[in-house]
Amino acid sequence: MVKIVWTDLSVFELKEIYDYISYDSKRYAKNQVERIKQKTLILKNMPEIGRIVPELDNVEIRELIEGNYRIIYRIKTTDLVEILTVHHTSRDINNRDLMNYKA
Repeated sequence: MVKIVWTDLSVFELKEIYDYISYDSKRYAKNQVERIKQKTLILKNMPEIGRIVPELDNVEIRELIEGNYRIIYRIKTTDLVEILTVHHTSRDINNRDLMNYKA
């Protein structure tokens, strides 16, 4: 079973997502964050299930989609996956340096 590690950035982004949605509804904010977290659990048994991020074309950097969010992760080893970022689909990802995020 693969260990999933969330980078500091990805944890910060989950908090931002919660804060933004909670202006309208704390319940929906909590539900959205929980759906994102739950989506990543599939990686424990199938880390290569996500598609390769087209902007990077690197087999180690993949993504899952949950609603309007791209959950971008890196397969570090056969035993370790890092969640790099949770990125809203309406934002441009080309200016992000996804290769250098640290856990």
